[in-house]
This record gives sequence, C-alpha cells and structure tokens, in this order.
Amino acid sequence: MAKVTLLQWQMLAAVADHGGFAKAAEVIHKSPSTLNHAIHKIEEQLGVQLFEPQGRQVILTEAGSMLLRRARQLIENAALLEEVAEHLAGGLEAEVTLAVDQVFPCDALADALMRFSETFPHVRVQLHETVLNGAVEMLYESRADLIISSFSAQGFLGQPLVDVPFIAVAHPDHPLHRLGRELDLRDLERHRQLVIRDSAVRHRLDAGWLKAEQRWTLSHLSTSIDMLERGLGFAWVPQTRIQAALDSGRVKVLPLRVGGIRHASLQIIHRDIDAAGPATLALAQALIDATASTCRAGRATGGELSMHPNE
Repeated sequence: MAKVTLLQWQMLAAVADHGGFAKAAEVIHKSPSTLNHAIHKIEEQLGVQLFEPQGRQVILTEAGSMLLRRARQLIENAALLEEVAEHLAGGLEAEVTLAVDQVFPCDALADALMRFSETFPHVRVQLHETVLNGAVEMLYESRADLIISSFSAQGFLGQPLVDVPFIAVAHPDHPLHRLGRELDLRDLERHRQLVIRDSAVRHRLDAGWLKAEQRWTLSHLSTSIDMLERGLGFAWVPQTRIQAALDSGRVKVLPLRVGGIRHASLQIIHRDIDAAGPATLALAQALIDATASTCRAGRATGGELSMHPNE
C-alpha cells in the first residue's frame, strides 16, 4: 500500500484549517481539484472518511480529527528539521562543548544556558564540570570549544571573567575552632584537609594542599562541602558554593592569621575564536552577560563575588 506523503498531510491540514477546498486552495496556491484529489487519495489509502459536508463547508470526521492531530506533529517536526538544516548549512554548529571549572558560580552557569537555549534551542551542549587544570587540558586536546578556568592556557588568549573568593572553613565543632585563637600553618597541618582532585589526566596539578598529616582527595565540590558539614576536615571552598552553609551555621570561617581567603580569577577561553561558529560565540556572550548579572545581584545582597577589574 502506498504511503501518505507529507504534502498530502499538509493539504489535509489546509482544508481543515480553512473549512473548505476553495479557501484552502487560495491560501496554499493549489487548485481546488488538486486538494480534492489529495484528500480522496488519503481516504482511499487509509480506508477512512476524513471530511463530511456541512453547508458550503466541510468538517472533519472523528477519524479525520484524530489523524490530523497526529499529522500536525509530523508537519511540525518536518518544519523544525528544515529549520535545523538551514542553520547547519549557514554554519551553525550542531553541538558546542563547554568545560567549566566547578568554582564558577552555579547561578551564572544556569542563567547562561537558559539564555543560550532561548536563541539556539536545537544546538546540543556538552557540559564538562572540571577541576584545576582539567578544562585547560581539554582545550589543549581540542576536546572543548570553550572553557572557563582559573589557569592560563599557553598559546591561547583568555578574557577575564570573574574573581571568586575561596574561604577556609570547618564545622563549628571542629577541633580547630575549639582552640579559640588565631590559627597558623602549624595548626592546620595537624588536621585533615579536604582537597579536590584535578580532573586533568596528563597535566595534573596538586594545588592547595598544605602538607597536612591527613588528606582526603575528592572529585567534586559538593562532596567536599558535605564532608565539611559532617565535621570530617577543613578546606578552602568557593564562597559561591559555601555561603548558604555559612549563613545557616553548618560551617564556620576558620580564624586564620593570614591566608584565610584566596582568590581565583576565572577567564573564558575559546579554542579558536576566529573559527568559532555562531552558537559558540553566543554561548560565550551568554556566559559573560550572566556572570555580570550574578555579580550585580551579589553586590546588591552584600556578596563578595565581583567581575574582574578589567571588565
């Protein structure tokens, strides 16, 4: 049995939308006889009646209404397919790979992806949450189109994005807090430090460890924060990730004599900005704009997150 074509389904929709063959033919620039023939062809192929006369117009039968609902999905999908094909022919990427250091503010990342999806709903995003040198390694190996990292990449130019404070914290009942005085390096070295593992494989760094007697190396910031709230160690954590726990008293800032706050200056880096497609460029701009909005909101509520001075 011959299959009903997309064009036939489109003619069915046109007749249903305009209440008759003459008006539909005028709108879609086909002759009434062509539409009439197409509808009768569908009825013959499927063995169902699609329309019934009502005065000078025709209305869908129950079977015709059900088939039209399904046909509209097919018509809409075909239109979307053509739209995507046009974008691809014009140089639009089918997918963008983004590597983001875990210290980047979650609110800014979510906001940026939302902005991006509104303009490029059909472009896939591969998001990699990296630690330390992980994003730069992906850049070196051409596995990312765009990265956000606090580390410079040799041979690449980055745009300064945001400064993120890291705060030394521990559970309020941690032995370091019970000392009741300012702390120095010797105090810290006697206790367990929680350190995040570099997600890079071939260019791994060992940053932030103070040579403490005990060290637990974890893979994600969320795990480190959970361990901190359970009193299992101390760590430097991005303020963007720890502020809620600080406000609720689940963790407490360590009274370090010096070094209690560190700063990571994040930058956004293209693999090849000259060859970047419209989606990659748009995602980069969305990240820049979302970061600026997040920083303004942070300043309004007394937060410390700030745009890089060069911005």
